Amino acid sequence: MMNIGIDVGGMTIKSGIVDENCNIIETLIIPTEVEKGFEKIAQNMVDMINNIVKKAKLTLNDIDTIGVGIPGVADENGKIHFATNLYWADVDLGKILRDNFPSQKIYVENDATVACVAEYSFGSIKGVKNAIMLTLGTGVGGGIIINGEKYSGSNGIGSEIGHMVINNGDNFYECSCGNNGCFETYCSALAIIKYAQKLLEDGAYSEKLKDMKKEDITAKLIFEGYEEKDDLCVKVVDRFIDNLSTGIANLINIFAPEFITLGGGVSNSYNLYIDELYKKVQEKIIFKKLPFARIVKAQLGNDAGIIGAAMLK
Repeated sequence: MMNIGIDVGGMTIKSGIVDENCNIIETLIIPTEVEKGFEKIAQNMVDMINNIVKKAKLTLNDIDTIGVGIPGVADENGKIHFATNLYWADVDLGKILRDNFPSQKIYVENDATVACVAEYSFGSIKGVKNAIMLTLGTGVGGGIIINGEKYSGSNGIGSEIGHMVINNGDNFYECSCGNNGCFETYCSALAIIKYAQKLLEDGAYSEKLKDMKKEDITAKLIFEGYEEKDDLCVKVVDRFIDNLSTGIANLINIFAPEFITLGGGVSNSYNLYIDELYKKVQEKIIFKKLPFARIVKAQLGNDAGIIGAAMLK
């Protein structure tokens, strides 16, 4: 039997059919179209599931489970309490999927948690007893493994690491959750871009970004500028590293994991900032003379969300 894994992001929804050995045998990607609202997106997901099954020349009878990773929190029945970056609150994705696919088992879980499960099973933290995954993308997500088991907390609302407040009231913009100072507003790709845009608006000069339209600035360009020692880009990335080290040090002080693995688009620049990140984390942890978590790069890339969602039971 095959399983379907779906990874819902702010820009795209990725789906994959995964075989019994967790190999992805078919994929399909559609735009999320956040502005069209939950009902439309849910219908698009239903259509996508039917289409990927046809694309793989299978039938629904070949599919055992459908797992979905969402950027938010959901209960065991698949009702989503909130997904702030999608502007969803109290929506029942699980029911819609069960109504359309009554013969399949349906699971809905936090996207960073499912990516963490995949990395634990096949990737950078395989077999590690205690580990944390941070997904540094449009937002910041978190997955936690404790004693070899994923941790979602009471009511499925645990591991919302991106909304850990690390500088209360100190940031120049508020998080989509309504708070000010969330980890996500310092260490996501969006946060990096927003800070660069703010500096430019305030009159700072950047050789790297001088000819760029505001809306065309990307985190990738900023990291390129950091490597090229562009003053503005260095200031932006230094701020990112400092705040990422604060968040990671907090997690180490609380959980003492063996590994912290970094995924998401911002992890593509891992080699540029890892040495400075290690240095700052060591300055901020409590037990400075004891070994502390290795900070590694996730190995499964964009496939982690699909594989992890397909593994949900």
